Amino acid sequence: MTKYEGYLVDLDGTTYRGKERIPEAEVFIRHLLNEGFPFKLVTNNATKTVEEIVHNLNSYYDIPIDSSHVYTSIIALGDYIELHHPGANVYVLGEAALKEQMLERNFTVDTNKPIDIVVQGLKRDVTYDQLTVAVQAILAGAEYVVTNTDRLIPTETGMNPSSGAITAFIQFATRKEPIIIGKPNNPIMEGALKQLGIDKSKVLMIGDNYDTDIMAGMNMDMDTLLVLTGVTVREDLEMIQKQPTYIIESLSEWKHA
Repeated sequence: MTKYEGYLVDLDGTTYRGKERIPEAEVFIRHLLNEGFPFKLVTNNATKTVEEIVHNLNSYYDIPIDSSHVYTSIIALGDYIELHHPGANVYVLGEAALKEQMLERNFTVDTNKPIDIVVQGLKRDVTYDQLTVAVQAILAGAEYVVTNTDRLIPTETGMNPSSGAITAFIQFATRKEPIIIGKPNNPIMEGALKQLGIDKSKVLMIGDNYDTDIMAGMNMDMDTLLVLTGVTVREDLEMIQKQPTYIIESLSEWKHA
């Protein structure tokens, strides 16, 4: 078995389920901290700022990380726009954290000017009028960039629709394929690995969702660890040809860090 020097760890469904704690995950991450293992908590969640995520984990989940341990699809999206579209006017179809990141990166956010890019994440109070603005901008030539296309998000009350449900609406209306920043696509993984500073062959990707977390690792030719505490259940794997490197019921079973 490979001796890993670093870890990329998912949040929703792996580290917690909504407001429900996963004690085994808390113990695992505290172990990484205590032993000095480099790691990044890599999340597609575009509804919280890094500061909110850190406060949440510190206050409610007994996970004493700081902002250096977190890499989100919002950060990766900002990196992408800075690189490819500096000075762009952005229409944000997402929650406060996504808009805040766009403003912090000094992108223009003005619906009274021609829209260069439609940026979309999960927006739990999305309206038809907001969807219409996005669709019309894309049909007029704006680039369409989404934080992630997760179908479902694990919560303490069950599975809720996630960002991908909004993407499906816009994609169907515009017939335009979005540029996807989050897992399972490479931009978020490349950014996280760059910050981690360890060759991907020595890093293990850990997550609960085969379609996002595990495929993200596979797409980067990384080893993967599926933990069955969230979206993917063991029965889902029966028809899948390409299996994760490792499959465990909970992170208490992983003894190699």
